[in-house]
Amino acid sequence: MKIKSKIEGSDDWLFIEEIPELYSPNTPLSEKNVNIKSLPAQKLVNYQLSAGGLFLVHSTMQFSEHVKVLSEIEGEAITSQFIFYGTNPSNEKSSDIPAQKSSEAKSKSSDKEGRRTGSRHNIRYIPSIKGKYPMMSGIEYKYFLLVLSKQYYFHLIDQHSLLHSDFVREILKGRYTSYAAKDLPVTTEMKRVINDICECKRSGELKRLHTESKILELLMLQLEQMQSGMAEVDKYMIKQDDLKKIEHARNILDAEYTYPPTIIELAKQITLNEFKLKRGFKEYFGTTIYGYVTRLRMEEARRLILDEKKSIGQVAAAVGFNHQSHLTDAFKRYFGILPSEIKSDEEHALALNK
Repeated sequence: MKIKSKIEGSDDWLFIEEIPELYSPNTPLSEKNVNIKSLPAQKLVNYQLSAGGLFLVHSTMQFSEHVKVLSEIEGEAITSQFIFYGTNPSNEKSSDIPAQKSSEAKSKSSDKEGRRTGSRHNIRYIPSIKGKYPMMSGIEYKYFLLVLSKQYYFHLIDQHSLLHSDFVREILKGRYTSYAAKDLPVTTEMKRVINDICECKRSGELKRLHTESKILELLMLQLEQMQSGMAEVDKYMIKQDDLKKIEHARNILDAEYTYPPTIIELAKQITLNEFKLKRGFKEYFGTTIYGYVTRLRMEEARRLILDEKKSIGQVAAAVGFNHQSHLTDAFKRYFGILPSEIKSDEEHALALNK
């Protein structure tokens, strides 16, 4: 399977990759960052990740004039595509509205600065294709694209699963098809999973496992929304003003997780009622506030033990536990091992990867 893409008239490839058709769990991940600085690209950054049967690209792009992006896939592929866009009204002309107006209109919103924003996603089967896609000036596009071989896709979701029986029927006939008749708006949970994939700090085998698990979670969220239909979409969405406050709450917890504010105190700081804070935080980040703080504490405790060789008592004080035994109990619940055992566990994992 070969995939490639570039701006029409440009010599620089956004990406050009030969991806093995076979799913291979032993294939190491390959990562690449591409930053193209040339007119008419005001902003063009690509993060790419590939392995056996998998290609992932996360792009941010904006142009000073209308351009066309040339894309080509040779071989059968299942794609999961997410598109986010935003415009500034002062730069936008009526002719600058993207061609997919009908589907995007359903997901348009406005933030406090008055920018028009939107998002959409779908899952498609593509039996080789060439295409030109218009990119309008003054619009910042963010693309998150998964390209999976048939074998990789069926490794994640069994071919005979009732979740996608109609979709699979078209795949087996070799017909280009979309899982959903119309693109749907991206939910906050999907955004969280995409962020988890792009911001993962793990490496090697751990990163491969993390990436695969998140891809499966992302596909599950897409299938769930597509099966529930557009009538259910609103329940996944958080108002833009509330979303900013929830992200502010996350930033506060990131800075103060050692001795975090109570939910009542946090709600007052971000001027959002407790119910919306708790529900919105869980919906957007996929965990409770308590669960998020616990994760921050445990990951920092693990780092202090492994990287800085701190004693258990020192670590307990550093991450906000009054007693060493409290840290030990929390660590065992979170990681499944005692803090004193983590070094040998890491060494064992490294030995398996050699």
